[in-house]
Amino acid sequence: MGMLSSENEVAKKANWSAADFYKEAKAALNEKNYIHAIELYEDLESRYPFGEYAQQAQIDLAFAYYKNDNFEAAIATADRFIRIHPRHKNVAYIYYLKGLVNFNRGIGLLERYLPTDKSQRDLGTAVESLDDFATLIRRFPQSRYVADSKQRIIAVKSILALHNLNVAHYYMRRQAYIAVINRSKRIIEEYERTTSVPRALLLMVDAYQHIGMNDLAADAQRIYDLNYPDGMPPMYNPDFTYKPTVSEKIWEYLELDK
Repeated sequence: MGMLSSENEVAKKANWSAADFYKEAKAALNEKNYIHAIELYEDLESRYPFGEYAQQAQIDLAFAYYKNDNFEAAIATADRFIRIHPRHKNVAYIYYLKGLVNFNRGIGLLERYLPTDKSQRDLGTAVESLDDFATLIRRFPQSRYVADSKQRIIAVKSILALHNLNVAHYYMRRQAYIAVINRSKRIIEEYERTTSVPRALLLMVDAYQHIGMNDLAADAQRIYDLNYPDGMPPMYNPDFTYKPTVSEKIWEYLELDK
């Protein structure tokens, strides 16, 4: 029965035009039937590798791979599109999509739906997403994706800064004070608009005091006092961090992570 059904499907598509393939693939995509959409887009590309439908199919295929958690294929498809169609009207979207893929592909299924400390994950792909969003902003400053990309860059930098702060705390527990100082300097220099900066400054004060460099400790303390006269800002200060999504706000309100 399965073989017969497969043969009927092949016969049905035998005389399809590029428009027919695209229409059916788009319908499957809209219905979130990503596996079927991927099959149809791949068939379209194989049968009709040139033309407007083929180009749009590549864009939609990258998105379908992303939604189906096939992140490597999504990146490969996006890169291929950029290489073949560098001046396409939708290439800015492809850079944006790459950023989304790289931001999310280091996150497991549970992490995607449960609030967790994202700074503890593998951050290699987060760094790549930073490059993707930055490239989009630099090359396409008028794109409608720029505003969201800027917010996502804030989010990524906050995660990277917090990761480095966790490392600095680890060094402090190991009494590796020079390493604490160096890691704290990195946070201050590379992630200046994050809430990890004041915490890094106070770590520097503590580390300098431990190695007897009290003048430098006092300098770090003065910088902290000058920039944070009202004391330590909350870790998720909206002036410095990515605005929480609606789902994250619901999690916080219901205290489901407690």
